[in-house]
Amino acid sequence: MPARDLAEPYPHVTSDDQAVDAVRLVAERNLPALLVLDTDGTPYAVVPGSQLVRQLVPEYVMEDPLLAAVIDERHAEALAEELVGKTVAEWLPRRTFKPQYVGPDAGTLQIAAVMARSHVPLVAVLEREGEGSRLVGVVSAARLMRHLLEAGGQA
Repeated sequence: MPARDLAEPYPHVTSDDQAVDAVRLVAERNLPALLVLDTDGTPYAVVPGSQLVRQLVPEYVMEDPLLAAVIDERHAEALAEELVGKTVAEWLPRRTFKPQYVGPDAGTLQIAAVMARSHVPLVAVLEREGEGSRLVGVVSAARLMRHLLEAGGQA
């Protein structure tokens, strides 16, 4: 099945949106990853939820996990305050998660290979339009697995 038929709409933010809005989107929609588009509508980053959580944890806690056991909820609430005033681009992890994408005619195994190599549960489907491109949708790991089960008669 071609990527255009597997692709589904997916909630996203832009690189200029507020970081707190991005976190809210992931939390409220139970998203496995954050899709970030550039201001021109092209994919900017796809960041797994686990890496977004990592952005909320102070570096000193990452270096000494025993500290996490003694930090109470008042300190945990302050972590969210670090988001205030930051754009998504300013807040994203330093290790950029380059958005993985395929064309609309890409096959199932091509999508699976891209997803497996990137360790990100989303692959954008882009269609070329003149000098630019248009986001057709996203193939999620869940959608890909559903399709593979259906194709194998295991659904």
